[in-house]
Amino acid sequence: MREKVIDFLQREVELNHIPGAVVHVSHKGNVILQEAVGNRIVFPEEAPMKLDTVFDLASLTKVVATLPVLLKLMDSGEIRLDDRVSFFLPEFGQQGKEDLTLRHLLTHTSGLPSHIEYFKENLNTEEILNRIYNQELVYPTGEKVVYSDLGLITLYKIVETITGEKFAEFVGREIFGPLEMHETGFNPSFEQERYAVTEFSETLKVYKSGIVHDENTESMGGISGHAGLFSTVGDLAKFTQMIENNGVYNGKRILSEIALHLSRKNYTGFDAEHRGLGWILKSPTYSSCGDYFSESSYGHTGFTGTSIWFDPEVDLHVILLTNRVHFGRKPPILRLRPRLHNIIRSNF
Repeated sequence: MREKVIDFLQREVELNHIPGAVVHVSHKGNVILQEAVGNRIVFPEEAPMKLDTVFDLASLTKVVATLPVLLKLMDSGEIRLDDRVSFFLPEFGQQGKEDLTLRHLLTHTSGLPSHIEYFKENLNTEEILNRIYNQELVYPTGEKVVYSDLGLITLYKIVETITGEKFAEFVGREIFGPLEMHETGFNPSFEQERYAVTEFSETLKVYKSGIVHDENTESMGGISGHAGLFSTVGDLAKFTQMIENNGVYNGKRILSEIALHLSRKNYTGFDAEHRGLGWILKSPTYSSCGDYFSESSYGHTGFTGTSIWFDPEVDLHVILLTNRVHFGRKPPILRLRPRLHNIIRSNF
């Protein structure tokens, strides 16, 4: 399998679909593949990808940071899925959003728009939140799945409201600290040669390196519930180990088994896109985990070219980290991910 995977990724590098990649495969709790391929930067000059390269995780932030802290707050009795958002954020309860719940936000069934380019108006965090509070719904709540960054930005604010702490500090202490994820966080300060460089910024006139790729998150100071997290494959392997071990890492319970079980249930069987709490589930139509992953599979992707997928049927998980946006926002990653997962899953 190793040669097939490396050859496949090397070919994608040669086709300029990605600058490089780091891939991690674990089966039955054992790491069977962890390799770096290609380059972490191509422009203005090449430098090789390494296993300790730091990646902008983009929307993996939703399941590596925001989901775990919300499950933690459920475990401690602070929240329930059917709590109204307006209970915590009274200003949110307008424009038809009065009865919206945490469950709706976590399953992307809220009716909020997918994405709005707040950064074009140079809005800061509070200004963006105020826009969301005043936002009208674009479809009826609970009727279909529309993946929404706005919902996760709202959840980020809810976490801060409940805890009285900054989001980054709370998630760092409650999740990343116990998991010994010492190279994971927001607004990182590593040496420049550690980063997988992302897209050219017309504003900064340089390729982004250690600066969040998502423009709204950048406008929010680099910290949000939908994007902004940076990490390495080594740290993410600790997170995936905890998830597969039903909430326990290195003898320490991080999250309850029942919370993780709840997060993997299908809440959107009425839609072609199946959703758990935060997680994308294997769907009847297109899934980035490919054709062979079982129906019980779950995971998530990030716009920069990152993904994590679990297949509990065979006790398998795959971490793929790329910085495909270094070449711009073209779509080859949409075919790359499922084909890679097909190669890996065909061996089990």
